[in-house]
Amino acid sequence: MRFSSALKSGLLTIVVLIGALYPRAQGQDVQSREVASKSSPTSESKGMPPRAGPAEYQAQAQAGTVTVAAEFMGHSVPTADGTYMAEDYVVVEVGLFGSPEARAKLSLGDFSLRINGRKMALPSQSYVLAFKSLKDPEWEPSSKAESKSKSSFGTGGGNSSDPPPAPVHMPIELRRAMEQRVQRASMLEGDRALPQAGLLFFEYRGKTQGIRSLELIYSGSAGNAVLALQP
Repeated sequence: MRFSSALKSGLLTIVVLIGALYPRAQGQDVQSREVASKSSPTSESKGMPPRAGPAEYQAQAQAGTVTVAAEFMGHSVPTADGTYMAEDYVVVEVGLFGSPEARAKLSLGDFSLRINGRKMALPSQSYVLAFKSLKDPEWEPSSKAESKSKSSFGTGGGNSSDPPPAPVHMPIELRRAMEQRVQRASMLEGDRALPQAGLLFFEYRGKTQGIRSLELIYSGSAGNAVLALQP
């Protein structure tokens, strides 16, 4: 009898403990599901924030129910964390606006850039291709400062027969951070909610001073539009 009573008492204690722990575990499970849903890949990625409206850009044009707005940035690559330079590419910042709840299917192939009235317009290219020509104008290699200090103590600035110094590259962690910032500022593709904005890259190695006229051509799911930009 004593054994039976002890057994019943032990079972009762276990049931009480389970009852006390179950709501806490249930709450933790709900919380974990909420965190997972927030980080779910189904949520839309966000690129460059659009400006307040189409009028905030250099040029605007209507493509069906969508307003396409754009501004020519030259070789500058503006991001939320600084402005970089792309010597081999020119950049256009584009914003697409529509009615509330409007969406548009975006593709880099929707955009091209006609420079100086040329028959063949330049196609928009992936930001990845522009990585090789990216430079941070605010970054200066430390060896450059050292070479300047050494040459100041020389007589005649060194031997002209000496080989040129080896090029100094940006540290990999700084370059990776720069590329990630440019990626976040680039135009997103796919079915997107409007407004949507981002940078477009066009291969052009010439100086912007030689550009007399610019036309951004849009031909996408929303319709067709041509925007006259200011060089």
